[in-house]
Amino acid sequence: MDKLVIASMGRGAGKTSLIIGMGRVLGKPFGYLKPFGDRMVYREKKVWDYDADLVMNIFGMKGNPEEMTIGFEHAKLTYMYDEEGRKRKLRDMVSQAGKDLIFVEGREYLRYGLSIGLDFISVTKHIDGKLLIVIDGNEDILMDDAVFVKNYVDMTGVSFKGVVFNKVQNVDDFKAVYLKKIEAMGLRVLGIVPYEKELTYLTVNTLAKRLFAKIITGENNLNRIVKNILVGAMSINALFQTHLFQKEDKLVITSGDRADMILAAIESNAVCLVITNNILPSSNIIAKAYEHNIPMLMVPHDTYQAVTKINGIEPLLTKEDTAKIDLLEGLIRTHVNLREIVSA
Repeated sequence: MDKLVIASMGRGAGKTSLIIGMGRVLGKPFGYLKPFGDRMVYREKKVWDYDADLVMNIFGMKGNPEEMTIGFEHAKLTYMYDEEGRKRKLRDMVSQAGKDLIFVEGREYLRYGLSIGLDFISVTKHIDGKLLIVIDGNEDILMDDAVFVKNYVDMTGVSFKGVVFNKVQNVDDFKAVYLKKIEAMGLRVLGIVPYEKELTYLTVNTLAKRLFAKIITGENNLNRIVKNILVGAMSINALFQTHLFQKEDKLVITSGDRADMILAAIESNAVCLVITNNILPSSNIIAKAYEHNIPMLMVPHDTYQAVTKINGIEPLLTKEDTAKIDLLEGLIRTHVNLREIVSA
C-alpha cells in the first residue's frame, strides 16, 4: 500500500487540487483521508470536511466523508483520544481505506496539530507513509520555504519524497534562476506547476451560496464565470468611461435603487448583478434581467460590505467546476513527475 501524505507550507497552497489532478491522471481507484479537518461542513446533524466531500464526489467514492476525518479542534481531539488512541485511529482509517494508493491530506501549516500528534510529520510516521510538501508563492517565498524545509524541518524517521512548487508565475525563469540551487541543497523537486488565473475565478453559484443571496432572476444561468468585478457607485457617464465596463464576464455590484446602473449592466450582458441593501429593483427592471437570463442576486449588505465579502471568498473548487478539474489534470500531467511520486 502506497500512503502519500500531502502537506504544505501555508494555507491555500493547492494540496487538494494536486490530489484531484493526480487522481485524474492516474485514472485508477485510490483512497483519501484528511485526519485533521479544517473546512468544516455541517449538514443534517453531521460534520465533515469540505475537501473530503469534494474528493469523494468528484471520484465517486463510496462511504461517508465524516469517516475520512478524526476531528477539527485540538480540545475535542485531546478529550476524545489519548496519544495512542489517535495513532490507532489513524492506522485503522488507513486500513479501512482498502486501496493500493491512499492520499492523506495535511492541515495548512507545518506545525499545526503538533501538540496532539496530527501534524504532517507525525501523521507520516504514524502510518508509515511517504511525505510530499507543496510550496506556493512568489519566487522569493518559494526559495525561502525550500531553504526552511531543508534546514529546519526535522525529517528524521520520515520517508520524504520531495517538493512540488505550485502557482509559479514564471516557470522558465524559476527553473533558470532557482532550480539548480534548490537541487544542490539536496531537495528533490518533483513538480513546478504554473500559476493559472482561470483557477481563481468564481462561479455565480458559488457567490450566491457564500453571500447567502436571494436569487431574483437567472436561476438556470448560475454556472457563469466571474472574471471582473465592477462596483457601480459612480455616475452613469463615468461608468461608460471605465475600462471595466467594457470587460467581458463582469460582475456588477450596485444598490437596488440605481436603476440606471442596473439597466446599463443588463444591456452590456453582465455575468451577474449583486443588488445591495435589500432594495428590490422595480418590476420592469427585474423583467429585463429575466429576459436576458442574467442572474440577479440580492443581499442585505451595503455595497462596501458586499465588495469586502466577495473579495474575501476563497475560490474553492466544486464538483461542478468541470473545466477547472480538466485544467488541473492537464497541469499535473505536464508539470508533475507523478511516476516518481507514487512509486515505492
